Amino acid sequence: MQRFFIKCANGVLLAIIFIGIPAITRAQLGSWQISSAPQAQLLMSWGLGIAAAVNALAAMFLIKGGKERKLCWEWVAAFGCLLGVQYAYLKGYFNFDWLKQALQWLQKRL
Repeated sequence: MQRFFIKCANGVLLAIIFIGIPAITRAQLGSWQISSAPQAQLLMSWGLGIAAAVNALAAMFLIKGGKERKLCWEWVAAFGCLLGVQYAYLKGYFNFDWLKQALQWLQKRL
């Protein structure tokens, strides 16, 4: 039961971070986006960091079972990797131009 709660809580956190934050920080006027993209990126970074920290604290202090503790550490690693990927994307170490080109190529073929 505790493992189910850990999975559900972290799933909700992922949904809030990747769906909720962009939705609440996005403001449009017609076809113009007038919201601040850096604000959304900052909130997502903080959300990922806080989620990783909460999982780490739960694994260290709250969770007593070995399997549940391991699951929390796996979530810490997942949130940490997502934070690292977002940081690398924001710093320009990689981009998704290849994906855009692949989708445009596929669109032309279909």
